[in-house]
Amino acid sequence: MEYVGKVMIKDIVDFFGFEQVTGNQDSLNRWVVVPDVNRPGLELAGFFKYTEPRRIIIIGDKEQAFIATLPVDVQKERFRQITDVYTPMIVLSRNRECPPILKEVAIDANFPIFRASTPTYRLMVDIISFLDERLAPSDTLHGVLMDIYGKGILITGASGSGKSEIALELIKRGHVLIADDRVDVSRIHNSIVGHSPELLVGMLEIRGIGIIDVAKMFGASALLSKDNIDMVIHLEKFDPTADYARIGNEDDLFTTILGVDIPTLVLPVKEGRSMAVLVESAVTNFRLREGGFNSAKEFEKRVYDYILEENKKRGLK
Repeated sequence: MEYVGKVMIKDIVDFFGFEQVTGNQDSLNRWVVVPDVNRPGLELAGFFKYTEPRRIIIIGDKEQAFIATLPVDVQKERFRQITDVYTPMIVLSRNRECPPILKEVAIDANFPIFRASTPTYRLMVDIISFLDERLAPSDTLHGVLMDIYGKGILITGASGSGKSEIALELIKRGHVLIADDRVDVSRIHNSIVGHSPELLVGMLEIRGIGIIDVAKMFGASALLSKDNIDMVIHLEKFDPTADYARIGNEDDLFTTILGVDIPTLVLPVKEGRSMAVLVESAVTNFRLREGGFNSAKEFEKRVYDYILEENKKRGLK
């Protein structure tokens, strides 16, 4: 996957509160563009082939022990290579002291080295998770994102199809709003996470009424800052000639968002239909299917059993 964007060293240090060992303020004007870290065992041993030089380097106890076995001239050679212009920064785990030769080389190059109290494995996970979120591919979608029965549901449809009105009814029924009208999405690992642009947080546009503040009207519990998108419900104007799902055993539909296929249901909008109830029912059925219960297959089994029973009564095999 191609990651986009970049994160400044200063933002990482401010977020985690790392202690700076070497480098001045200018040394923080480096960028991280790869959401991964490197424990430089092979590099310290002199093997640099296939090395991705743009990763943050983490030095743990094993690396510290190995460094102590290297002659001074070898240390200087290896440290100059891992503190080049491509490497964003080095972080020492468990608040260990910086090896003296590494510190000397870093000072000469104005290269940033930091210390963290975190154990090495935890430090790796924390930094990768942070970078994954900050460097994840992103996009903007038109729709309403809500948390319904614990599932992130993206409601889409043409302008004027009633998305915001359905969202208002769902909020009144105890469900939670994440974003209305514009949904900013990011791919984190194999999940799509959606949130509202800062300007629109907590706002819902209802035609004929205008903008309403959901938190003030329904309380802070009616809002959520972000949520995974587990399902897409697409609203379209009812077409009597269209072939909509009737039993539920039709081919599954998906919406591809940033390369991830999200299960999708098409709901026809028609006067007199309680769309909020239908959305709730769709989500409940989706959760049942995730749990292994398929209403369509259960219905097929009932029909099959009924036919068998009828055939028996008629003496047919």
